[in-house]
Amino acid sequence: MLRRIFGIETEYGVTFSLRGQRRLSPDEVSRFLFRKVVAWGRSSNVFLENGSRLYLDVGSHPEYATAECDALTDLVAQDKAGEAVLRELVSYAQEQLTNEGIRGDIFLFKNNTDSSGNSYGCHENYCIERFDDLTRLEQVFIPFLISRQIFAGAGKVVTTPRGTTYSMSQRAEHIWESISSATTRSRPIINTRDEPHADPERYRRLHVIVGDSNMSEFATFLKVGTASVVLAMIEDRTTVLRDYNIASPINALRDISYDLWSKEPIKLVSGRDMTALEIQDDLCERAEQFAQNRDLPGDQVLAIRLWRQAIDDYRNDPMSLADRVDWIAKFQIIERERERRGIGLNDPKIALIDLLYHDTSMERGLFYRRQQRDHFRRVVSDEQISVAATDAPATTRARMRGAFIRAAKEWRRDYTVDWVHLKLNDEMQRTVLLKDPFKSTDDRFEKLLTSMERRDPRGPAD
Repeated sequence: MLRRIFGIETEYGVTFSLRGQRRLSPDEVSRFLFRKVVAWGRSSNVFLENGSRLYLDVGSHPEYATAECDALTDLVAQDKAGEAVLRELVSYAQEQLTNEGIRGDIFLFKNNTDSSGNSYGCHENYCIERFDDLTRLEQVFIPFLISRQIFAGAGKVVTTPRGTTYSMSQRAEHIWESISSATTRSRPIINTRDEPHADPERYRRLHVIVGDSNMSEFATFLKVGTASVVLAMIEDRTTVLRDYNIASPINALRDISYDLWSKEPIKLVSGRDMTALEIQDDLCERAEQFAQNRDLPGDQVLAIRLWRQAIDDYRNDPMSLADRVDWIAKFQIIERERERRGIGLNDPKIALIDLLYHDTSMERGLFYRRQQRDHFRRVVSDEQISVAATDAPATTRARMRGAFIRAAKEWRRDYTVDWVHLKLNDEMQRTVLLKDPFKSTDDRFEKLLTSMERRDPRGPAD
């Protein structure tokens, strides 16, 4: 599969405080956040007109799942649109709290851990071909995911029995298995629960839950783009790939996270030792060869080129990636603060930087303050993000879902949607099943839209 459907689910951390003192629980804050969602006439679990899903997840975490995308720039814009949608909810909730005389500020963080040690996820979804033999995933894809931290990690200050240190990944400490059907009880790198949200005879949804939430647009583009290429090589049985199967995957995940400059090799099942950089370098070289003989989408070809550049830059001077890689950008900020103040990693000021980097506020967030000074390489424009917040990608099934929701609201029709169903809740209970995520048009869908217009003599809503 060369053209691929992918999406990202992001859980956000939320808190409400006044002068550093927490005043409301996350559950109470989230209830204020979702007042506007409920005011839209739905529950706290809704699909939006841009094809995405917004809901309140376990642990009072607002979660935004992007619409199905088949272009990497669409995905990055959709992911950033999620932040914009949540910022709108924060603004509304802040106003409600002020009106009720509750003083304080809402903070919304796009990170993966809280101060109590709990972890919440950033899950990637890839539509892959239907196959039951997961051997090549274990031999190639899991080692790729474990070692890609060098460009995909979000960075975190971690306290260990040996002291306080800095790590590449926020999720690495919270993953316990390689492959499993569980998601919370025993978090795996890959979740195998078989929910394709598509034709189960043709497709499978690969659910990756090891990744960090990225603030950097470049990091999101690169981690999904490179994963898509690696999956294409795995699906192509004529492509010869080395067996990178790691002897102790979970230990390697943690060890690589702490090995900031990729100096320490990890042991493979074959007996060979390779560093994270060497695994990425080898896979990138094979991807470059693969692209020469395949008609890969242009954005995936670009991802391979940027992959090579990132690997070479990391090898020569890791800090040169501070304009693209989250963990390096944050590390740079922290090290400059430590040098300026003469403080250690365990200083409360460093903990605050570690958190504020992920603040989604354009005014407070350290990432956005740096981005506004052109310290980060952009992938999409503010205009593209604004469009993605209201419009679904035009080339996937999401286009029909978004148009259906918009029309149903306009014509005041009660409806139900999920990833594959569009349903009008009337006496006829008309339902359209969309099993092909690659299709952006369907005659049945067009008839359903037309029927809404014909059946409402009052005309559209104001």
